[in-house]
Amino acid sequence: MIREVLKMGDPRLLEKSRPVEAFGTPQLRELIADMRDTMAHLDGAGLAAPQIGVPLRAVIFGVTRNPRYPDAEEVPHTVLINPVITPLGDEAEEGWEGCLSVPGMRGVVPRFKRLRYRGFDESGDPVDRSVEGFHARVVQHECDHLDGILYPMRIRDMSKFGFVEVLFPGQELIDE
Repeated sequence: MIREVLKMGDPRLLEKSRPVEAFGTPQLRELIADMRDTMAHLDGAGLAAPQIGVPLRAVIFGVTRNPRYPDAEEVPHTVLINPVITPLGDEAEEGWEGCLSVPGMRGVVPRFKRLRYRGFDESGDPVDRSVEGFHARVVQHECDHLDGILYPMRIRDMSKFGFVEVLFPGQELIDE
């Protein structure tokens, strides 16, 4: 089922989410299915449970090759519950980000270039990957939602934040 995505300004997006305590339940399967449907409907790269008003530590993300987004590297479709992120080094890079909760806008955000993420899928099976680049950026963006952080809160230079149609006229861009 496609769910409404909360927009920046909704106080629920600023709350810290609770850990998921039970895996493989009908409720968790339904939540993940709704998140997938909602993300696909909006052509997003990722979605966190708090964005649809569910304060649980669950995110999904994934990007496949798409002619609309020729520069986006492929990111495997992933369910990540109760994530733990560990930077692999101090190297950071700045990059443009968007968000389904901040529609129509983009900003340049610093993120760790390489990281390891661990957690569980919806069945409780472990997930453990070391990634870099766009994949690492997407994971950090989505996991920030679990701690009540929206990407504009991380922007260092507000001259690099604005509306898509002004910053990138004529381009269709992917939202995270």
